[in-house]
Amino acid sequence: MTKPRIALLVGSLSRDSINRRLASALARLGADRFDVRESDLAGLPLYNRDMDRELPPAVLHFKEEIEAADGVLIVSPEYNRSVPSALKNAIDWGSRPYGANSWRGKPAAIAGLASGALGTAPAQQHLRNILSHLDVHVLPHPEVCMAMREGLFDASGEIADPATRQFLDGFLTRFRAHVARFAMVPA
Repeated sequence: MTKPRIALLVGSLSRDSINRRLASALARLGADRFDVRESDLAGLPLYNRDMDRELPPAVLHFKEEIEAADGVLIVSPEYNRSVPSALKNAIDWGSRPYGANSWRGKPAAIAGLASGALGTAPAQQHLRNILSHLDVHVLPHPEVCMAMREGLFDASGEIADPATRQFLDGFLTRFRAHVARFAMVPA
């Protein structure tokens, strides 16, 4: 059976981001279940409706990646209790121009890691609201909005804690079933 193609969006542009580390660890943990391909958010210009008539090449490429994906995995921090601007910009581009929503009907899952005790829960709630409006079907449970702690990752970038690894493995198993469910639904 072919592994579903997953578009991976990392909400932080920082190369040292703890969410980039989490995204990489999830991609490796799910390598037996998914073909994960990260989409470049840094190369997208700021959304400007004036460009809707002639989308920039980076935007066309991004929209094609989303449309080709069987599902979307978003791994993102929270900035000021909401969605990082790079991620929101990508979401806006994917929904434009009007009538050409690349997100429509996609199954998705959200994960995030933050230094605070709330993890990324506030940003994830905003993200769920935005994605719902765009007809994206977000996996409701389990919620992966974790607080960063010492020893979460080992030296090779893998999840070091066995209980956390098991939790994230279960999350990926649920996401795989979620993606499969939508693959069976006729358009």
